[in-house]
Amino acid sequence: MTRLGGSWQNWGRSASITPQRVERPRTPEAVQRAVIAAAQRGLEIKAVGAGHSFTGIAVAPGVLLDMSDLTGVVSADSARARVTLLAGTRLHQIPRLLARYGLAMENLGDIDRQSISGAISTGTHGTGAGFGGLATQVVGVTVITAAGEFLRIDEDHQPELLGAFALGLGALGILVEVTLQCVPAFVLHAVERPEPLQEVLDTLHERVEEADHFEFYWFPHTDTALTKTDTRLPESAVRHPLPPVGKWLDESVLSNGVYRVACAAGTVIPAITPPFSRLATRLTGNREYTDLSHRVLTQRRTVRFREMEYAIPADDVVPAFRELTELIERRGWRISFPVEVRFAAADDRWLSTAHDQATAYIAVHRYWREDPSAYFTAVEEIMRAHGGRPHWGKMHTRTAEDLRDAYPRFDDFVALRDRLDPDRLFRNRYLDRVLGV
Repeated sequence: MTRLGGSWQNWGRSASITPQRVERPRTPEAVQRAVIAAAQRGLEIKAVGAGHSFTGIAVAPGVLLDMSDLTGVVSADSARARVTLLAGTRLHQIPRLLARYGLAMENLGDIDRQSISGAISTGTHGTGAGFGGLATQVVGVTVITAAGEFLRIDEDHQPELLGAFALGLGALGILVEVTLQCVPAFVLHAVERPEPLQEVLDTLHERVEEADHFEFYWFPHTDTALTKTDTRLPESAVRHPLPPVGKWLDESVLSNGVYRVACAAGTVIPAITPPFSRLATRLTGNREYTDLSHRVLTQRRTVRFREMEYAIPADDVVPAFRELTELIERRGWRISFPVEVRFAAADDRWLSTAHDQATAYIAVHRYWREDPSAYFTAVEEIMRAHGGRPHWGKMHTRTAEDLRDAYPRFDDFVALRDRLDPDRLFRNRYLDRVLGV
């Protein structure tokens, strides 16, 4: 389906565009036709998934390819636990699709609204020192190149390029299929507890090493960390899911409904933010349950926000976090959204924020109706001092000039882009900034 014009904006309301054309392909061949037509008309073309990136990485001034209809399973290899999905498939759809094969994704982030292609292309990740980001689960991709050709990259077809295509920022072509290395379906036992922040920081590295998945949230203006520790169990383990009413009260009423009102009120009366944050740490984040992996790893988030996240060497996480807390206190800011801290294993994806280093992630957020500029800029200075790499799908100010030194394979990626897309069919202003014109 094709239509002219129409405006688009991302979920965080931090990027918007009125493209010249909007197309909704239902097949890879339709994507191919759209790419060829865009090239003939001299229009840049970009694929858009769920719009959950906070940067302008998916902004499409020329042709916007809405991938919402390009979903589902293409093929499955149960013996090797591999499943190929159409690129527009949303993460929240994947558990049901994999269940028929007794499989699951090895790890997930805490939001599952994104498309699989958007999630891997921007470096989406979960937590767990023994697990890489979602792009590390990719063992093959099929893309439409700027020349309008199908290109397959996997262990049998130019495997040396998989590290570039599995996390390609949308700069190398339009993904139409993604093959995932899955694992047998499993269960997670989750323990969520409010704990003294100082105690968590003092024992943080031990907690991360001992747990399959560990993360914590800290609401500014409190001395409490909301910790979450997940232990992987076989699918046959007895499940004790959250009671429906209790889950609804905790996640829908408190964590989303009441919290939305408090955030909105805080924009008008900032003084209410600290006492509400202290109340939040007492009312939420204290529960224990066992359920299917995707039900534990992901959370439902309906309060709109904007986010910046930096990856830093795991050994630097405690000093960097302390500097952040001191910054907020020194500036006297009233910050209603929590700071999130997660972990990931080193990987070999060329532009992965965890490339060649065990990584900690520190994410900061602001309610979408508040200006995040001063807060994010100051936090970014701290993270850069610790060798930080910004999440490609979250707000930052970095450019190709200084990102080059952060990624050993940066020039290799740019050279591959030059070869595959010399006329920059897949460019936009964000890619010009982070990769160079």
